[in-house]
Amino acid sequence: MKKALVILSSALLLSTVSCKKSEGGNKNVLKSDSSGAVLADNGKIDSTIQYKTDVNGKKYIKTDYVYKATDGSLAKVVFNYEEKTMSVRSNNKTFILNQVESTGNQTIYEKMEMKATVKGDSLILDQGNNIVELVKTKI
Repeated sequence: MKKALVILSSALLLSTVSCKKSEGGNKNVLKSDSSGAVLADNGKIDSTIQYKTDVNGKKYIKTDYVYKATDGSLAKVVFNYEEKTMSVRSNNKTFILNQVESTGNQTIYEKMEMKATVKGDSLILDQGNNIVELVKTKI
């Protein structure tokens, strides 16, 4: 009986002492200020960029899209947000354009005489006097 009382009291004493939680929480956890969003030139979050979530819940930026022109032809567009470029591939030709300006809801890319304006789901290509309007597909 005496042994059981000593063991019980020591277990009770250990559990009370070892289970104290500090009120400050974990000091080694650093809070991040950035949400990982790509910002436009004016400092606002760029709404032309689409984010996806994988099966593990990790957020990533979708960079490649298929656009459909008004005449029915398809073009693959790949955005490289780190290098601030976009490439348009259609009819086995690839055009790489550099980002010139980015507001919160519109981004403009240019190279020589070709200009591309991305706004929402639409892409307008202006090549001299030839204007092609494209819309994102669900493919």
